[in-house]
Amino acid sequence: MGQYEDHVGLDEENRQFSEDSSQMIKRQIVHIDEEKCDGCGQCVPGCEEGAIRIVNGKARLVSDVYCDGLGACLGHCPRGAITLVEREAEAFDEAAVARRLAATRASLPVLETVMATGGGCPGAQARQLRPGNGKPRPVAESGGCNDQASEPAAPSGLANWPVQLRLVPPTAPYLRNADLLLVADCAPFAMADFHRRFLDGRPVLIGCPKLDDGRFYVQKLAQIVHASQVRSITVVRMEVPCCMSLMQIAQAAIELANADCSLREAVVTIGGVVQEARHPLPVALHG
Repeated sequence: MGQYEDHVGLDEENRQFSEDSSQMIKRQIVHIDEEKCDGCGQCVPGCEEGAIRIVNGKARLVSDVYCDGLGACLGHCPRGAITLVEREAEAFDEAAVARRLAATRASLPVLETVMATGGGCPGAQARQLRPGNGKPRPVAESGGCNDQASEPAAPSGLANWPVQLRLVPPTAPYLRNADLLLVADCAPFAMADFHRRFLDGRPVLIGCPKLDDGRFYVQKLAQIVHASQVRSITVVRMEVPCCMSLMQIAQAAIELANADCSLREAVVTIGGVVQEARHPLPVALHG
């Protein structure tokens, strides 16, 4: 099975640039404590030089030549696994970084952005769905609204935490052989019965394909699919055009992971109506 984290292995990549950057100097460079690292991947987009990637569930420094030693990635690690140390290392090579970033951009799937004719995304159009006076509803001491305080609360169907795709560790136990929900983060607000209809104990990951980094999502989701052998993904997205790329992200991730994982889609209207879920989509596997 191909490496989903990148299209070039670490050893091969280090050999590839060893001729370009062979000068050893004592300088500051990133050090990653693999004992503390949980593979969440938050450091990956935090490094603009692309010096870090996730390999076998752990963050790894791809090559010394890609690390400028400034430590911009330090604040992105919730486990404190990344520090700066001073040691003998190859000099930072800005030209090698540029080549790597160009190669990475060329190899990743292109996610189409669907825009409405006439300018602007329909999903950003302001609209009022039902009458209201804009005044806050009073809150009872129990924490619920006064007019519903006597009614029993519906049980939550949430079975995992965290739910943000960016934060979930790829090897979290609840992801193993899972039937996964990938949900646009607006969808549960539009659906009154989201927990009952879709969640009901299934592991869920959420994200926004319009505002978040789609390329990072492809890599992170591919890592999850590969590491946890996810059986299926159901994408629950909004009907607005800017949300369509969530399905493209899921399909690209399955292809990148070279996985036998079925894919379904349910579309939620802004009024909260769920359009009939589509049949499983075939996903082409790499040879």
